[in-house]
Amino acid sequence: MYVLRCQLIAPVSIRDAFALFEDPRNLVRITPPWLGLRITTPEPLVMKAGAEIEYQLRWRGLPLGWKSLITEYEPPFYFTDEQISGPCRFWRHHHSLHPTPEGALITDEVQYALPLGWLGRLVHKFVVADQLKIIFRYRQEQMNEILCAGRARWTEPAITEIRPQSPPSGTANPGTRTHEVSSSPRR
Repeated sequence: MYVLRCQLIAPVSIRDAFALFEDPRNLVRITPPWLGLRITTPEPLVMKAGAEIEYQLRWRGLPLGWKSLITEYEPPFYFTDEQISGPCRFWRHHHSLHPTPEGALITDEVQYALPLGWLGRLVHKFVVADQLKIIFRYRQEQMNEILCAGRARWTEPAITEIRPQSPPSGTANPGTRTHEVSSSPRR
């Protein structure tokens, strides 16, 4: 399993920042055009816990369907979407917003796993990790422009691998070990 994390601080209120996420159609605005993202769920689209949203996109020329379920929704503080069908074995994207003296702190944290075991891990190392970093960097650049005309600050998307660890003798719960996944940006 992997965790992608990035943050953006925009000099706006968390209510103004959350408004960007209230309309699911804005996902198209903050997704790189080369993915060809289209929302296929019929109107009206309403963000709320239990909402299901379907998409079509093209990744490296391959058409992919994706269906998300909004599992948590607490405006203007957070919401979580989970893939219920799509290319990943597991995908949970938690979006949180916190007020700071500088404005809204927006945190994206995605927990995900690819299918196909060792082959999925290999594809992640050489292709998927770089692609996700590029996608989330683009997302931050677009949120920066939409929310505050280029006045935000952000962290680069970072991906950490979480591996189950064998518990020490006499313990019942395994812990996790993390390490940085290194890769250079590619398109």
